[in-house]
Amino acid sequence: MRLSRSSARQIDALVRLLDRIGRKKETASVGVPRFRTRYSELPQDDRPYFFDAILRQMEVAKPDIEDALAEVLESDAEDPIAWSRHLTQLRRRLESPRLRAFRYFLSTSGGLPFLLDLRADVLTAHRNSELDLGPLDEEIAHLFTSWFQAGFLFLQELTEDSSFRQIRFLKEHDMVHPMASLEEMGSRLGEDRRLFALYHRTMPEEPVVFIEAALTQGLVGSIQKILGAERPPPKSVRDTAIFYSINNTQLGLEGLGLGKALIFQVVELIRKDHPEVKVFSTLSPIPGFWEHYLLRILRGDDATFAMKRARLPEFFPRRRQLELLEAHRACTGQTATDFHTALIEILSSEEWIDEPRYTSLLEKPLTSLSYFYITKEENRRGKPLNPVAAFHLGNGARVSRANVNFAANPSPRGLRESCGMMVNYVYSDTWLQQLGRTMQSLLKW
Repeated sequence: MRLSRSSARQIDALVRLLDRIGRKKETASVGVPRFRTRYSELPQDDRPYFFDAILRQMEVAKPDIEDALAEVLESDAEDPIAWSRHLTQLRRRLESPRLRAFRYFLSTSGGLPFLLDLRADVLTAHRNSELDLGPLDEEIAHLFTSWFQAGFLFLQELTEDSSFRQIRFLKEHDMVHPMASLEEMGSRLGEDRRLFALYHRTMPEEPVVFIEAALTQGLVGSIQKILGAERPPPKSVRDTAIFYSINNTQLGLEGLGLGKALIFQVVELIRKDHPEVKVFSTLSPIPGFWEHYLLRILRGDDATFAMKRARLPEFFPRRRQLELLEAHRACTGQTATDFHTALIEILSSEEWIDEPRYTSLLEKPLTSLSYFYITKEENRRGKPLNPVAAFHLGNGARVSRANVNFAANPSPRGLRESCGMMVNYVYSDTWLQQLGRTMQSLLKW
């Protein structure tokens, strides 16, 4: 894509303004609001080129660090004071002009929310364009890592008595189990429900991440038992806390680990208020299992996966394939040409979950395939391919095949994303104790 002259001029003016802010040639109180206004006027398609421009034009020049680098290389490392002095000087020289400019945003009203939105744009552009914007993303993430330390964050529980504005905000930002109306918040609050949100002190009205928990008797493997009509009686024994929805409300905070900090604080509060609770687990979706994984394998597009189309008979033996073909014919009146086509047609329809002939034949293979997906499929970095599994298993949770739940979310979205499957990731006492020690040391810092 080639930029128009007007877009190129817009980008050039934005780069020069940001540079002036970083060099203090324009005060932050004046320059930052002007920058925010001009950036908002830049078309979405042109923003990746602006990010590329500041990477190229607002960078440390080689001559600017040569003297400081030479002093470090020539310094006597056995003299700790001189060594530290030279390293400090080099670090100061290595900070890019754009990073210095972004630091001034925090001192202005609305500066932090703007930078959160800016990083969200950077992440989107990095994923969807051919430009390598990784260094810019890392710089902004570095700022957020320091700005979102414990001293800047505070936890608040939301209840039925919380403000309408807060409840509406959470309703609008629950992406795991979206709500059609505010009335549905009634199933998220109450005696056996807890809802906690983490706020930044410069944004006290908008939580940056929030988590919803249900206090239950034993592990719960169906979202209907938490949010639907199957909810247990209020006086039942509660020995387990199920985290069933965790939402990051700011895309710009992706990857900074705030969810881990939130889980720790919430666990501590629940333990204090409900000492009878001994087990902490999640009831998590498996996003991408159907459309981006099993459907592709059934179509033969399996080159990037450990699971192959040729291995499916391990999960669907010949007899089960024939039974599914017969059930498909009986339910649709049509004869599929082969098993793979029939299974695609069955699982692409949301009605299959209400047909006992399908569910009895699909429960075992879908459970096994889901478990394979979350425990065996890895990305290029050797992490679980499924992002939810990567988060929880990376945080120390454990999972077994018995924790994979069939027909756990029969909603249209649950069927489209994961064939209705959900998972309990269980956090062990050992992990919780280790996390507690780590987080307490951070809080003291």
